[in-house]
Amino acid sequence: MAYVNFENVTVKYPIYNAKSMSLRNQLVRIGTGGKLSKETIDVINITALDEVSFELKKGDAIGLVGHNGAGKTTLLRTIAGIYTPVSGKISRQGRVSTIIELGAGMDHELSGYENIYRMGMLLGATRKEMDSKIDEIADFAELGNFLAVPVRTYSSGMLMRLMFAVGTSIEPEILLIDEMFSTGDANFQEKAHARMEALINAAEIFVFASHSPELIQRHCNRIFTLSHGKIIETNLA
Repeated sequence: MAYVNFENVTVKYPIYNAKSMSLRNQLVRIGTGGKLSKETIDVINITALDEVSFELKKGDAIGLVGHNGAGKTTLLRTIAGIYTPVSGKISRQGRVSTIIELGAGMDHELSGYENIYRMGMLLGATRKEMDSKIDEIADFAELGNFLAVPVRTYSSGMLMRLMFAVGTSIEPEILLIDEMFSTGDANFQEKAHARMEALINAAEIFVFASHSPELIQRHCNRIFTLSHGKIIETNLA
């Protein structure tokens, strides 16, 4: 059974060459919402998550809200294991899939088919699993013979269709999404929407960062508000 547990988890980013402290502090504070601390004359640390604790269990659907830079994406990446905390403990069980940075690991010199395997295996799938998914991904992306040529020849829309098809082909127990998005023509958007709905409904734990109250209300049963590195759980309106 899937679960995620954070115990006093802190995540920090260093900013180097921070000589103009007063101006840089103001810009960083506005842009991140994190806490600032001075390590040396040239280094500032941003505390993106500050001793955060929570527990997620099967059936939880979490909506992450907060202004731009409040730490929503940082939290998703930390849940996924992409970021390592400087302190605290994270316990996690269950296969994780992230719709955060689609196309992670894509090599633009490789063909579409080669990138399907590359991206899928970086998402945690085995070669055998990708063998079983390759035809379905190809059909969904609707790229035809272009899958046999290097992706550097693709338009931005073609790239997004391929990345979305691969990124949503892995069936997770823990699903992490950073904003919904649309790509392609109306028919492809309709397919993409249906695919996302199926993934969300199948996941045991769902965590969703969004600025849309309507989507939060529709998909989530708990809300985490992030501000200055802290999390406050609020009730659904």
